[in-house]
Amino acid sequence: MKLYSLKNGVNPRRVRIFLAEKRVSIPIEEFDMETAGHKAPAFLAKNPLGTLPVLELDDGTLITESVAICRYFEEMIPEPPLFGRSTLERALVEMWNRRMELELLLPVIDVFVHTNPFWKGRRPQVPAWGEARRAQLADRMRWLDGELKDREFIGVDRYNIADITAQVALLTARGALKLAIPEDHKNLSRWWASVSSRPTARA
Repeated sequence: MKLYSLKNGVNPRRVRIFLAEKRVSIPIEEFDMETAGHKAPAFLAKNPLGTLPVLELDDGTLITESVAICRYFEEMIPEPPLFGRSTLERALVEMWNRRMELELLLPVIDVFVHTNPFWKGRRPQVPAWGEARRAQLADRMRWLDGELKDREFIGVDRYNIADITAQVALLTARGALKLAIPEDHKNLSRWWASVSSRPTARA
């Protein structure tokens, strides 16, 4: 079994944090954006989309998409439960993880791709769209701050994959976009301090 990952990649980091929470250690082959080894023919034979992460099982089966990889390990190693324990919890975690993807993670990626000089010439950029998404991201931080008023974690009462998704999104916002959580967002700041202090946060 091997995980193909991307240095500083948002979705690969989701999987690495998830595995660290499960206390799973597997071989990792890491690519980087500069050398773009994941765009080479040898890797494209595994995943023609050239995206990461990719999990390769011992029998050669390939699983792409970060949540699918996480679900595989959730089934293999149920504890700690990061997708919920009951039918209701699993539905709530699914709902909140999807919200974190749509309302935080995708806007962060759009701002980065459409406004950062790194992507000039690599992908078509629409700066106005990037700035519109930046405004949306700020609005969604305010929304999430309200949602966390009486909650320690997102969606359910324990750390879960929705927290991981929001965590990597806001980490990227801080690092790549220089967009930190506003000081007056007390609930979101409290949550951020909590998840950032977990030993797995730097996986």
